[in-house]
Amino acid sequence: MANEFDILVIGGGPGGYVAAIRAAQLGFKVACCESNPYADPKGEPRLGGTCLNVGCIPSKALLHTSHLYEEAAHAFAGQGIEINAPKIDVPKMLARKNGIVDQLTGGIKGLFKKNKVTFLPGHGAFAGQSANGWQLKVGKEEVEAKHVIVATGSRPRHLPGLPVDNKIVCDNVGALDIDAVPKNLVVIGAGVIGLEMGSVWRRLGAEVTLLEALPDFLSVADADIAREALKIFTKQGLTIHTGIKVGEVKPGKKNVTVTYTDKDGKAAKLEADRLIVSVGRIPNTEGLNAGAVGLKLNERGQIEVDAHCKTSLSGVWAIGDVVRGPMLAHKAMEEGVQVAELIAGQAGHTNLDAVPGVIYTTPEIAWVGKTEQQLKAEGVAYKAGKVPFLANGRALGIGAPEGFVKMLADAKTDRILGIHIIGAGASDLISEATVALEFAGASEDLARICHAHPTLSEVLHEAALACDKRALHF
Repeated sequence: MANEFDILVIGGGPGGYVAAIRAAQLGFKVACCESNPYADPKGEPRLGGTCLNVGCIPSKALLHTSHLYEEAAHAFAGQGIEINAPKIDVPKMLARKNGIVDQLTGGIKGLFKKNKVTFLPGHGAFAGQSANGWQLKVGKEEVEAKHVIVATGSRPRHLPGLPVDNKIVCDNVGALDIDAVPKNLVVIGAGVIGLEMGSVWRRLGAEVTLLEALPDFLSVADADIAREALKIFTKQGLTIHTGIKVGEVKPGKKNVTVTYTDKDGKAAKLEADRLIVSVGRIPNTEGLNAGAVGLKLNERGQIEVDAHCKTSLSGVWAIGDVVRGPMLAHKAMEEGVQVAELIAGQAGHTNLDAVPGVIYTTPEIAWVGKTEQQLKAEGVAYKAGKVPFLANGRALGIGAPEGFVKMLADAKTDRILGIHIIGAGASDLISEATVALEFAGASEDLARICHAHPTLSEVLHEAALACDKRALHF
């Protein structure tokens, strides 16, 4: 049979394409199938998944452009740079974003060719077992594989009864293609996506209101970080309401009306040019024919796996957004490598307790490990070191004095339990923190490492010193 493979990966997103490449590097005959065209002009399936096509990459491109625009409009003068009032060309901004996406998604095809991974365009689904593993349908083709890695990702969750047209009412996909700066924008959900996309359009001139159902703002983060973020974002001009119960949403041809009840039970109404619905994501398990072959799903629609990403079926694995754990591209990539190496008899590894989280606002927010509220709830004795960026020469030099680094360490062993950052460069600084956490490092270990001066990383160094009350510059 021509279409016989050692491994078939269903899904070409970050987890899937990385799993395919690593498996090919290990000597397996590998295929990867993908059916989603995203916004491909020819309607052909595109590799890269949500992250590259309609998630991480395009959103960061828009965040960067909007950050530069805001800097030019409001920060240059304070540094002695005089320019005329900047203007934003939204179509050109979107074209730049799309160009980056095209470059990266096309690059994966090149990586497949380099590593001899067969790309099978089409939707993959189980057809049954075979003598050597599994039979699958990819589009109209029949495929056999000894091992199957399910990496079908996730999609935006929509509100019941509210149709998303991605023109007036947008999910995170439509939010990336708003073709003009709205005068008023309402975002339902003040999580990662809501904050990032709200920040983009607020910087470009929109009046932005975020409605969050949870009683606490950014409850996923350390409480100190959340309080600081709320203060900064409010000062920037974002209006954030928590404890909100959304009522009727009435889209029109040119605007939308949202009624809601606040945390005190008071009814209110907002009118906006655009609405972004950002209320989480749900796993893509439909169409896999999972029930017919006995693949177990939990109550959230995720595929049940063990610590090694093995499913209930022999030779079937699942990774990324479609299984437990944070829905993050880098987590999916690590699991893709893990599974490929386990199939090869190696010691694949993903530590879900050391997966960093990042929000690419300004300032950036990043964390890894336990929050202070989690340690208190677990009764863990800990010590904390907290140092502001205001005490750092590099932060002052680049005009980014907001925020701080907070380090939490075991009171007895000094082992680092969590590191939380709000400030410039947090998305890069968190990598050093993750290395320390992954290798069971102590705050003393970071305190003894020489950090280059002047750099933002010195704030991490100072926070480690502050765990033992011996910070040198604060």
